[in-house]
Amino acid sequence: MKALVTGATGFIGSHLVEALVQQGTQVRCLVRNESRLGWVKDLPVEFVVGDCRDKTSLRQAVQGVEQVFHLAGVTMTVKEQAFFEVNGLGTKNLVEACVENKTRLDKFIYLSSQAAAGPCPNSGKKNESDPCEPVSPYGESKLLGEKMALSHAHEFPLLILRPCAVYGPRDKGFFTLVQCLSRGINPCFSGHDQHISLCYVEDLVRAILLAAETPTESGEVFFLSDGYDYRMAEITDIFVQAMAIRALKLRVPQQLLFGLAFCAECCARVTGKPSIMSRGKVREMLCTNWLCDITKARAQLGFEPRIDFAKGAAFTVAWYKNEQWL
Repeated sequence: MKALVTGATGFIGSHLVEALVQQGTQVRCLVRNESRLGWVKDLPVEFVVGDCRDKTSLRQAVQGVEQVFHLAGVTMTVKEQAFFEVNGLGTKNLVEACVENKTRLDKFIYLSSQAAAGPCPNSGKKNESDPCEPVSPYGESKLLGEKMALSHAHEFPLLILRPCAVYGPRDKGFFTLVQCLSRGINPCFSGHDQHISLCYVEDLVRAILLAAETPTESGEVFFLSDGYDYRMAEITDIFVQAMAIRALKLRVPQQLLFGLAFCAECCARVTGKPSIMSRGKVREMLCTNWLCDITKARAQLGFEPRIDFAKGAAFTVAWYKNEQWL
C-alpha cells in the first residue's frame, strides 16, 4: 500500500505518518520545503515538493498512490483570503489532480474540522445531519474544502472527517493556554460557560486509519471526539493539576477579547507573522456549545476513543516539559 500525506510535517500529520510507517505503509509526503521537515525528517518516507495552491506541482505527488490523506491546511493567517486559497481551492486542486492523473484510489480522506459545521445551536450535540453554520473564516474555508472534495465523491471512495479540538504532543494550539497557566494566569470569560468536545491526537490518528480501511459509502462525513462533554473551566483545572501548580483566575471581558484580536491582526499585517488570536477565533471562543456526536463513527467505523482528557492532558504536559517547551 502506498499513501500520500499532505500536511505531513504538521502536528496531526506527523503523528499520522509515524503510524502509517509503523504499519508498513509506503508513505509519500507532500512538503513545501525540504529543509523544513520537522518531526518526519528522519522517517523512511518519500518527500515530494509541492503546494496545494499549485495544481501542476501535485502531479508527481498523486502518481501511483492508493490512498490520499489530505491534512494540509491553514489554521491561522495574516490575510483571510489564504484560508480559502489553501483550505478550499487547495483541496479542489488535489482532488482534481487525482482525477486528471487517473490515480486509482482505494480511499481519499479529507481531514476537515468541527469548525466547518459550526457550534450546536442548542444544548445537544452537533451531528452529521445538522446544517453547517460556521462562525469564522477558517470554518467557512474548511466547509468550502468539504464541498470541493465531495463534488468528486462519485469518482473515487472519499470520506470527510470532522475532528473537534485536537490536542497532544507537538500541538501549539493548546500550548498557548498551557503556557499561560504555567505563568500562574487562568483566563476565563465573565458569564461564559462553554462546553466543548476534545480528542487526543493518538485517538484521532486511529480514527483516520479506521476510515481508510473500513468499507463505507463514498461521500460520508464523520464527527470525531473522545465522546465526553467538557466545560472550559474543567479543562483549565485539569491542565493546572497536570502541572501541579496554582493559577489565578483572570476574568476577561468579551469586548476586550475583540480588541486584543484586532490588535493581534494589525501586528500580524506589520510583521507578516500570523497570530493565533483573531476576531474569527474570538467568535469561535464565545460560542457556548462545541459538542459533537460520534455515534456514527462508532457504528460505521468501529471507532472507540481510548484516552480521556485527564490522561491525555498528563501525557501532553509531560511531553511539553520533556521537550523543554515549558
